[in-house]
Amino acid sequence: MKVIVSWSGGKDSAYAYYLAKQQGHQVVSFLTMMLSEEKSNFHMIPANIIDVQANLAGVLLVKKSTSAQTYETDFKTVLTDLKNKGAEGLVTGDICEPAGHEQGWMDRVCSEIGLNPIKPLWMSNTSQVYQDYLKSGLTAVVVRTNQSLTDWLGRVLDDHFYTDIQKLSGVDPCGEGGEYHTLITDGPDFKEKIELIETEKKRLDNGSGFLEIKEWKLTPK
Repeated sequence: MKVIVSWSGGKDSAYAYYLAKQQGHQVVSFLTMMLSEEKSNFHMIPANIIDVQANLAGVLLVKKSTSAQTYETDFKTVLTDLKNKGAEGLVTGDICEPAGHEQGWMDRVCSEIGLNPIKPLWMSNTSQVYQDYLKSGLTAVVVRTNQSLTDWLGRVLDDHFYTDIQKLSGVDPCGEGGEYHTLITDGPDFKEKIELIETEKKRLDNGSGFLEIKEWKLTPK
C-alpha cells in the first residue's frame, strides 16, 4: 500500500515508519505539521533538521504550518491533497489516543479523507515497545519534557535510560503521558547520522522543558 507517514521527527513516528516498511508498505511521503516555518509542532524540532531527516531516509517531506485552532482542518487539507496524488494509507506512531483529541480521532479523520489508518504500535505494552525500539537501530535524544523531567533533556534513549525511567513513579517508559518527546538522530535507513554539537536546556512559560539545538552536523556512519 502507498502510505503517508505522520512524521513528528521523534521515536514513535520513526519506529512506526520502520515497522510499516517491514510490513511491505511503500512510503511515498512524510507529513510534518509545523508550529511555524522554523519549528515542528509540539516537538519544536528545527525545520532544517526535519528536512535532513527526510533526506537521509530518502523520503519526500511535506510540511504544513498550523495552530491549535486550525490543526484538524490543516491536517485534512494536506491529507486530501496527498490522497489525490495516490496515497492510500496514513501511518502514525500512536500507541494510545493523541493528547487533546477525542476517542477515535485519527480513525475518524482517515475515514473522512478515505485513507486507511495504519498504527503499528497501537495499544501495545509500552515497556515492550521501548525494548523493541532499541533493537531497530534508531537513535533518539530527548528534546521536550514536562515540568518534572527537564534534567533529562539531551539524554539518549538507551538501556540506561530505560533503567532510570522505570525508577520514576507514574512515568511511562515511552512518555505516553506527555513526560518526554524525542528527536531521531540516526536510523537504519539514514545515509549519515545527525550529531548535536551545541544545545541548551530551556523552560517554556508553562514550566515544560525543551532542548534548543544551536549547532549540529552530519557525520558518516
